[in-house]
Amino acid sequence: MKSKFLNSVATAGLVSGVAVFGSTSAQAEDLTLCWAAWDPANALVELSKDFEEQSGHNMSFEFVPWPNFADRMLNELNSGGKLCDLMIGDSQWIGGSAESGHYIKLNDFFEKEGITMDDFIPATVTGYSEWPKGSPNYWALPAFGDVVGWTYRKDWFERPELMAEFKEKYGRDLAVPNTLEELKDIAEFFQDREIDGKKVYGASIYTERGSEGITMGVTNALYNYGFQYGDPDSPYDLEGFVNSEGAIKGLEFYKELYDCCTPPGSSDWYMSENIDAYKSGQVAMQMNFAFIWPGVEVDPNVGGGKSGYFPNPAGPGGHFAQLGGQGISVVAYSDKQDAALEYIKWFAQPEVQQKWWKAGGYSALSAVVEDPGFASSQPYAQTFLDSMAIVKDFWAEPAYASLLLAMQSRVHNYVVAGQGTAKEALDGLVEDWNEVFEDEGKK
Repeated sequence: MKSKFLNSVATAGLVSGVAVFGSTSAQAEDLTLCWAAWDPANALVELSKDFEEQSGHNMSFEFVPWPNFADRMLNELNSGGKLCDLMIGDSQWIGGSAESGHYIKLNDFFEKEGITMDDFIPATVTGYSEWPKGSPNYWALPAFGDVVGWTYRKDWFERPELMAEFKEKYGRDLAVPNTLEELKDIAEFFQDREIDGKKVYGASIYTERGSEGITMGVTNALYNYGFQYGDPDSPYDLEGFVNSEGAIKGLEFYKELYDCCTPPGSSDWYMSENIDAYKSGQVAMQMNFAFIWPGVEVDPNVGGGKSGYFPNPAGPGGHFAQLGGQGISVVAYSDKQDAALEYIKWFAQPEVQQKWWKAGGYSALSAVVEDPGFASSQPYAQTFLDSMAIVKDFWAEPAYASLLLAMQSRVHNYVVAGQGTAKEALDGLVEDWNEVFEDEGKK
């Protein structure tokens, strides 16, 4: 899941692609691919020039800024619109789009073309392609792997005077945290500290209320303290799982981190605000999706070895990170489905996926990420691998929007507005979600 338009990734380094089509199609088509407006989309435009050359089709792109992306594109799908032939839709849309007939089912196409989901990172197949979850029913090809992780000022962590002070205070080295409690210690250490004549703060975290931000942030604590979306043996039984003792402690931890260690005025921050705070030197650490890391590396203020990366740390109840990312689907209302399927066939090739990674896209193809040279290909590559191994995702139910809005409200009211207790917030969330599932006929 995502929500803001950002600029960070360079799209240089693309080379012409290998041939995938024996000849150009008998009839050239004008295809439109719909996605959010962000730098990975710009990289895809450049990459897709190879497809145009090989296939004879012409590619157009409809990119919508993240804050408006869901409303704009879900309205398009719900109205049966023909704007989009290909859709890179959010992971949470897969259930509703499958059940409403917005996407075509890809199983027969995959079998015909020898495309197997076994070749992709399992978590991305579950998150971006499957509906129902855990079933071999595929509605998308994994297109962009993403996950919440952490960026930190490596150059600050390595200052001898700060290392010595931290070691004296905490009895351990100032280094990448292994646990959330260690992360909080580091954030407290940097909070209100003066570095190079400027006051700095511990961490920027997700607190945005209007779309999905605080949910995408707080889950990185909730999961690791024991929160579950329901009884594993009875998925819509929520009591004692959503509001377990561990989940309550996880929500309390997130509020403590917000209260102790974030910059003033950060009560409604998501991706772009966190990036701005980090690049401007305000914070020692930032929570954010992995897609920002290429931009960090090339930034004149914090790039060039000044920054490091680490997966979301473990908690007392587990070790998980919030999944982001999207799959690419063929829109059922398109009159050009055959040509759109050609694009998916081309995009699935290992050679194209390798170039996708080099261009700033996060490939979900196992052959790319398991290549012996992958982990050293970028300073953040190993962190991406480690993070994708611990992902968990939000609901992908057709009613996900109602589920999300309820969580946004309950969590923000407690963490940011300071209303009530963590137990009251999660008890209320159970009530909200039960009502949604009752309306859906699932309880």
